[in-house]
Amino acid sequence: MHLAAWKCGFGELRPLVHLLLPLCVHWIAEEMTVSVLVDVITNALCPGNPTCPQAIYFNGTEQTVVGIFKMVVLPLLGQLADEYGRKPLLLLTISTSIFPFGVLVWDQSKAYIYAYYVLRTIAKILSQGSIFFISVAYAADLVHESRRAAVFGWITGLCSASHVVGNLLARFLPVKYIFLVSIVLLIFCPIYMYFFLDETVQRVPKSDGEPGCLSKTVDILNRRFGTMRDAAGIVLDNPTLRSITYVSFFLKLGMTGITSVLMFYLKAVFGFDKNQNSEILMLVGFGSIFTQMLVLPLINPLIGEEAILCLAILASVAYALFYGLAWAAWVAYLAASFKVIYVLARPAIYAIVSKASSSSNQGKAQGFVAGVESIASLLAPLVMSPLTSWFISSDAPFDCKGFSIVCASICLVISLWHGCCLLKGHESKEEEDDLETPFLN
Repeated sequence: MHLAAWKCGFGELRPLVHLLLPLCVHWIAEEMTVSVLVDVITNALCPGNPTCPQAIYFNGTEQTVVGIFKMVVLPLLGQLADEYGRKPLLLLTISTSIFPFGVLVWDQSKAYIYAYYVLRTIAKILSQGSIFFISVAYAADLVHESRRAAVFGWITGLCSASHVVGNLLARFLPVKYIFLVSIVLLIFCPIYMYFFLDETVQRVPKSDGEPGCLSKTVDILNRRFGTMRDAAGIVLDNPTLRSITYVSFFLKLGMTGITSVLMFYLKAVFGFDKNQNSEILMLVGFGSIFTQMLVLPLINPLIGEEAILCLAILASVAYALFYGLAWAAWVAYLAASFKVIYVLARPAIYAIVSKASSSSNQGKAQGFVAGVESIASLLAPLVMSPLTSWFISSDAPFDCKGFSIVCASICLVISLWHGCCLLKGHESKEEEDDLETPFLN
């Protein structure tokens, strides 16, 4: 039976081929630059200084600015995707990464690194998180509710597989070709989507009258505000959506705090370079493919999305503690292995939100939760960037270079508590349904 569920999840991907192919290429193109960027940015901003506090602060500032604007942009993109279709929003968001990496293809000096940060900040405001939740909404339009968790697991598994391919390219390609290959792949994605991706939403018909520019602007702003308020009401009035929002916020707060400084922390403490960063990312990627594409569809019918979410958050706590308390380079590889379980949190969250919202509100609900997560993305670097820089410097009050990562684990514990409450509420609801079934019959 469980093997049939796994095959069913795979079979449901057939209508999504023209969505998943460009997405996988996009993820490959972005991931192949991750391990290289640390060296490129550090060499440009701090030649000869592996700790490079400027790079950590720039990274934190970028993440903070992105978080500020994403609070408004992500819910807005979710509403627009429900009203005007998934395809135009996907074309917009998937195209944004072309420009910042184009700058690095041209030059990698300090001035061009500054230009990269500006363009990358704008690109992340529009695309970070939005590509995934719009794609999930697109999939929800075509997949039955009972099979969405397995399909979302396959999608996130393909994302992990793309990351593995990207890291393999980064590991073996010369640095001077990495950004050039990435640009070619990034340009391919929107072109393919434009010609092959079908729309799943009936667009809002245009009115015959043509109001003036001012009145049209006011009408659009009023409509957007009303829609945002409705989206907030949809989430806050639903106990499941409200609980998963708390879980997502604290989970994102802790994990964003870790990922925003992790590469720089490993470089400063253990001297990790491009190759070692790629090895860790490939380790996570290979394991994530197995857990998301094979394990998740099999265990989801047995324990449900809520239990999977709690298990994934528990793994994230171990992930943070092992990194924060790492006493040797090999411990970093051990810590990375826990992310193989943590990656199950994302498809579980998508599935819980999707099941708790109606078909006409998929974009609004997913966008609202993503908007709340963006608040966490804004707050985490404000603390993690200066705290990490302080503890990896010679002025640290005590010898614990990963103290900031240990602090981030507190947020993950809070998320785990909310996840357990969500699991308990789900089990109580199932028990009530079981008691009511004989009377209904």
